[in-house]
Amino acid sequence: MWKPPEKIEFRPQAGARPTVEEAGDSLLFRPIQHKALSLAGRTWVPAMVPWRANEDGAVNEDVIAWYARFAQGRPAAIVAEATGIRDVPSGPLLRIGHERFIPGLKRLTEAVRRAAEGETRFFIQLIDFLAIRRRPKPETFFERYLQMTPRHRDALGLPEAPEADVRAALAALPDDAMREVLTDREYEALTMGHRERVTDTHLPHIADLPERLPGLFADAAERAQLAGFDGVELHFAHAYTMASFLSALNTRTDGYGGSRENRVRLALEVIAAVRKRVGADYVVGARYLSEDCIDGGMTNDDACAFGVDFAAAGLDVISLSRGGKFEDAQQPKVGWAAYPYTGPSGYECMPQHLSDSFGPFGRNAAPTKRVRAAIRTAGFETPVVVTGGVHNFEQAEQLLSDGAGDIVGAARQSLADPDWFLKTRRGQSDQVRLCEYTNYCEGLDQKHKQVTCKLWDRVDVDGATARKALDGKRRLEAPPWRPE
Repeated sequence: MWKPPEKIEFRPQAGARPTVEEAGDSLLFRPIQHKALSLAGRTWVPAMVPWRANEDGAVNEDVIAWYARFAQGRPAAIVAEATGIRDVPSGPLLRIGHERFIPGLKRLTEAVRRAAEGETRFFIQLIDFLAIRRRPKPETFFERYLQMTPRHRDALGLPEAPEADVRAALAALPDDAMREVLTDREYEALTMGHRERVTDTHLPHIADLPERLPGLFADAAERAQLAGFDGVELHFAHAYTMASFLSALNTRTDGYGGSRENRVRLALEVIAAVRKRVGADYVVGARYLSEDCIDGGMTNDDACAFGVDFAAAGLDVISLSRGGKFEDAQQPKVGWAAYPYTGPSGYECMPQHLSDSFGPFGRNAAPTKRVRAAIRTAGFETPVVVTGGVHNFEQAEQLLSDGAGDIVGAARQSLADPDWFLKTRRGQSDQVRLCEYTNYCEGLDQKHKQVTCKLWDRVDVDGATARKALDGKRRLEAPPWRPE
């Protein structure tokens, strides 16, 4: 994982501890209403990938227990993990690309509603992603994956040699010579693993993304509605398909790349298709980036313009994240796939306790505030979710009062203590378990292991109520909290 060279250590602080009365009068626990969105407070648990689903992407008891545990803490809203809209294998990640997933998802929504006693709105994040391969062994790459061309033969001076000899000669080249012979994309496929891009329009299934994606998202949103979710959050963030269309690196020449207006076009078409399918009284939100945080990527000015476009398109809520791109990811080990949170942009998305002088807390506040201001200046009241290193009541309240957002999202802090909203509201914030921002959870995510928090995953691990991880050494949910 990339870390800032300064490596200044920061420790989370509990901040002011409100009484029951102070919490009741706060902005954080004030209801909010906008169009179809109606929340009992401004507390929001963003989508996190827990690696709990079955291998076919179906809901199981571990998935239900994971989300029900968050619901017990009574946040105003929970967003279920990025859920694939295509009916394609994706390992133990939730999927919604076919009607067969609806019964399991319905069991999930019913369980969350019971656990929260109806106090929490439950949304699901819908995602599309392009193909990515694991980094191959060099011999495998040259024997199986490299598409041989006359250019390779000419570069080696072997125009008439058998193909096997040419492949063997390529594999034997030193790295500097190999860089000269292979194209940038071929060298990337060798050293990082092959990755499709939205600009690969020579591939028919990439060229026709604008024709297919609005319908796929609309189908998935309809299934979410049938399954009982209170709304959907369209995943337009990080390293995936829709964010790649928004990025300034999108150079498509078919009207869906290049200019800012062209890059946002597909996102607006997806929003329109989803809204038409689910109706005006169903929550449709989107999560996108306040900036790409990579050279040549989407800027905060772009994000401000897109925010206005999304508000004008009728979104009920907008959530902002930051960074998390493939373009600056660190090289994976052989046999592993590139992970978009290992480089500098990934750090901007999930900073940790070793940081630069700015620190890990609130790195996305100022960019989000600019997006919100642009939306307000354009005459829209669309609520904006501000996220990034939020871990106490005082910090959350300040973000709201400063206009950085209308709703406060806290992922890692909610993982560390799913009850922190409830404890704070009841005047018991002295019992809140503060996230230490070691990114222990992120390390598990990168390895595709069931995500837990080191602050509680060994607590009473052999207790009668503890569900265990596949390794048998960790509990899968935070221990229950019994208020005094």
